[in-house]
Amino acid sequence: MKKILFIIALSFIAFSCKNEKSEEKSTAEAEVIAINYQTFGAEISDENVLSKQEMLEKYNNLKPGDTVNVKFAAPVKDVCQKKGCWMNLNMGEKEAMVKFKDYGFFMPKDIAGQEVIVNGKAYVEEMSVDDQRHYAEDGGSTPEEIAAITEPKRTLAFEADGVLIPEVEKQ
Repeated sequence: MKKILFIIALSFIAFSCKNEKSEEKSTAEAEVIAINYQTFGAEISDENVLSKQEMLEKYNNLKPGDTVNVKFAAPVKDVCQKKGCWMNLNMGEKEAMVKFKDYGFFMPKDIAGQEVIVNGKAYVEEMSVDDQRHYAEDGGSTPEEIAAITEPKRTLAFEADGVLIPEVEKQ
């Protein structure tokens, strides 16, 4: 009888230990990393954000004159080095030219390479040679690169009303 009670007690202890471990694991899995953002323009959230691949699919379905209101994330390729009044987002083989609604806010000039979240209106436009040259000059292109622009091009455009840039933790 003592042996049976001893085995039951041992079993109870073994099962108790297993339950504690699974609870610890569940708690660890439930931890979520919170990201703080710098907000530019309108207050927006980081919820329901499309990936750059999903956004590129939307751009591919747009015709000149069409617009779509969206929020998506993509890395910054370059920023206007005069004022921060525009930025280009890397969309893979293409890039999206982002301007800011009503010229109401500007981006920091040193965010190239960072992934940002933009909210606003996506559209496709035909950019003139003069506009392309102007943006190339603002972006710091060489005179030779600017002179090489000779034809209008179809561009992916975006008018942002809000932008989120992840804050970098300083150590």
